[in-house]
Amino acid sequence: MQTLLTRISQGFITISALALLSVSLMAFANPQGVMDLVQVQLTNTDAASSIRGVYGGVGLTIFITLMYLMLNDVRKGLSFLILLWGFYAISRTMTIFMDGKLGAFGQQWLIIESVFCLIALGLYTGTRKQVKKA
Repeated sequence: MQTLLTRISQGFITISALALLSVSLMAFANPQGVMDLVQVQLTNTDAASSIRGVYGGVGLTIFITLMYLMLNDVRKGLSFLILLWGFYAISRTMTIFMDGKLGAFGQQWLIIESVFCLIALGLYTGTRKQVKKA
């Protein structure tokens, strides 16, 4: 059973990593395409470079980190995803209280991020810490 949960956890980490990689690659190739998802126009090269840096560079760093953790420490990978998806959801919830109702894009992603956080939490809870043999 533990092996099955580990494999499911690795699959979930991979799916999360690939989702982030897809946005990262889009940001590198076409920063405006990323911002079109939320109807924001990038009007100068500093704005484009910032989207490439945050969504592209940081996203690629997160992808690489998740792949490393998926191969080397699944529980740490799940911990990372609990934080990542959880803080995404918290940020969107803060926006509701601070700025008003989310649009369709924000509402959809609030649900996805919340569910992904709960999945990561459930998998983390279900997997016990592996004892390393000396």
